[in-house]
Amino acid sequence: MKIFLRTWLVGMLLLPQLLLARQLPIGAAAPDFHLPATDGKNYSLSSFSTASILAVVFTCNHCPTAQAYEGRIKKLTSDYAAKGVQVVAIMPNNAEALRYDELGYTDLGDSFEDMQQRAKDKQFNFPYLYDGDSEVVSRAYGPIATPHIFIFDKSRKLRYQGRIDDMENPAKKPGSTDARNAIEALLQQREVPVAITKVFGCSVKWKEKSKVAHTRTKEPVNVDTLSVGGIKDLLKNNSSNLRLINIWATWCVPCVAEFPEFIILGQTFSQRDFEFVSISADDPERKDKVLQFLDKQHATGKNYLFSGTDKYQLMEAVDPKWQGALPYTVLVEPGGKIVYAQQGEIDPVALRSLIFHHPMIGPLYRE
Repeated sequence: MKIFLRTWLVGMLLLPQLLLARQLPIGAAAPDFHLPATDGKNYSLSSFSTASILAVVFTCNHCPTAQAYEGRIKKLTSDYAAKGVQVVAIMPNNAEALRYDELGYTDLGDSFEDMQQRAKDKQFNFPYLYDGDSEVVSRAYGPIATPHIFIFDKSRKLRYQGRIDDMENPAKKPGSTDARNAIEALLQQREVPVAITKVFGCSVKWKEKSKVAHTRTKEPVNVDTLSVGGIKDLLKNNSSNLRLINIWATWCVPCVAEFPEFIILGQTFSQRDFEFVSISADDPERKDKVLQFLDKQHATGKNYLFSGTDKYQLMEAVDPKWQGALPYTVLVEPGGKIVYAQQGEIDPVALRSLIFHHPMIGPLYRE
């Protein structure tokens, strides 16, 4: 009941802001914009004044559906560029409004820096503009989900808004290519056959959501003792998950400093075939101190405290290659193969990328 009331209250608090994002009606003039792009330039509506048709796509990096359409947006751009059609993409999301578990299907978030990297990685052939700070432009157009396309004629009146086509999976052929149908009709000076369609994808992350995006519900935090044999079993990884194991101690300053990064990684991939396990190398009599630290970190996953006092047995049980310095981190595939080992502090960005690009994780649709 408490969870329901909390969810309802959050929804009611956000409702007034969400209602501000009304969809632009057919026939309305294109709202102007002045936004930075990943190519280092700033663009406004007048930047595309020579285009006979302007297609504005609201899309993002993190959303699996948006990712699935990246290739089609590039194809739309290349197919119609010579016919006077200009495609422009706009990021409507506020990066801070994303929950960590919404990043489980992506190697990049929705910040401007991440947009620049995505445009480079995917070799975008269209301007990719950022509206995530103020979201004024996005509210003026009113995208419901990413991707959401708005197509304007030569006089910049809206003639179509909705989906690009009706098939999310890029490996399958769509039944209705709605955006292309609209563009073809406008090029032939005909009425657009279907002016409005529904869209499917990830909801727009309005700035107001950042107030609750990382709110943590109070969940129990536990720590169990684990023998050498138990640690060996952990490393065998008889589960179906990719297992990230971090060995740390409360008295180890680098361990304590980087521990929040592991909590974020655990939350990020919590909906995937992945799990984070922490093993404290503190002496067994310090269990209360270990639990106190874990509770402050909201470490609600699997936490263990080595039950022995011979740290060399611990080292051999985890990884014979471990020289003994803390922290120590390993990534273990099902079956026990260690695919990553780091003595000392991790690079959280590099480790996240490694996890995401592992064959067990990855995007929803692979190229």
